Amino acid sequence: MKPEKIGFIGLGLIGGSIAKTIHRIHPELTLIAYDTDTNALNLAQKEDVISAGYQELTDDFAECRYIFLCAPVQKNAEFLAKLSAFAGTDCTITDTGSVKTSIHQAIARAGLSPYFIGGHPMAGSEKSGYEHASSYLLENAYYILTPSLETPTETVQEFQDFISSLGTITMIMDYQEHDFITASISHLPHILASSLVNLVKDLDNETETMKHIAAGGFRDITRIASSSPVMWQQICLTNQEQIAKLIELFIHSLEQTKKRISSGSGQELFDFFQTAKDYRDSITISTSGPLPKVFEIYCDMADETGGIAALATILSQENISIKNIGIIHNREFQDGVLHIEFYDEAARTNAVKLLRNCQYTVHE
Repeated sequence: MKPEKIGFIGLGLIGGSIAKTIHRIHPELTLIAYDTDTNALNLAQKEDVISAGYQELTDDFAECRYIFLCAPVQKNAEFLAKLSAFAGTDCTITDTGSVKTSIHQAIARAGLSPYFIGGHPMAGSEKSGYEHASSYLLENAYYILTPSLETPTETVQEFQDFISSLGTITMIMDYQEHDFITASISHLPHILASSLVNLVKDLDNETETMKHIAAGGFRDITRIASSSPVMWQQICLTNQEQIAKLIELFIHSLEQTKKRISSGSGQELFDFFQTAKDYRDSITISTSGPLPKVFEIYCDMADETGGIAALATILSQENISIKNIGIIHNREFQDGVLHIEFYDEAARTNAVKLLRNCQYTVHE
């Protein structure tokens, strides 16, 4: 059963992307939104994504089958008192935060547990705001659902079916399990990336030699440190227990690695790296993450006048657009002297085939 009307509280990157996706796939549905950003509301109305925008929660939201809480994690709880007047058998509340324990606790205190299904679309961008929202951001992305134990099974199934219809891969799990898992695979990596960047910054010399010659390995592992500081501040403050637990476990793991290096145990070090390699190689990278996927190749070419221009001309003649191109100055852990980024996978695949046909050595 499809809903007839859906409301959004917060129309930024995630709320806007969900709204745009619903409008693209189910254009017959009525969408309304609340936000303090009038520019976002006006743009969404201009694009016909929403039929009405509000700067206060009105009784119009009581007619919604689903209400998406898409404000920052710590702000969502502030709306629950007002939403308690709307929630009921005909109105289910959901959220989109990456931390679930705090919102489930707030929902319970507000007496809204029977009408709540937590949600976490595992997709995003380093950018924010409705202007960067995309109707394809959720495509093939995992969408975790953490329903309350009091939410009727049929309500959960109906909502799961609807979210799946948006092109997502839905999974249902306990909210505490969700927070531990995301702390392990998302929150801790961001903290480690930021810690490593800050360490190198502090150790660098006045001429910033480390910064200038940073190799591909450093750039790859620290890329996520470019995400929103405000977002990660709030995530750490709302998932303190799980993140602190994971940091302790990582410290222990790092101490064990330090012992292996200090002892000079070649076999233990080999096993350490081999185990990590085997597990990492078994991971299929096919869904959206907190930052958009990079469609890139590396290409060997001679250092000669017009070399880059010739390569770019070959691609442009086949209408293949280049997003970014640059020379790799430090190739210690990188194949290919020329780094080329494309806008999508199709362009990358076509470029590989075309350049190899033109006798270029391409590394994928």
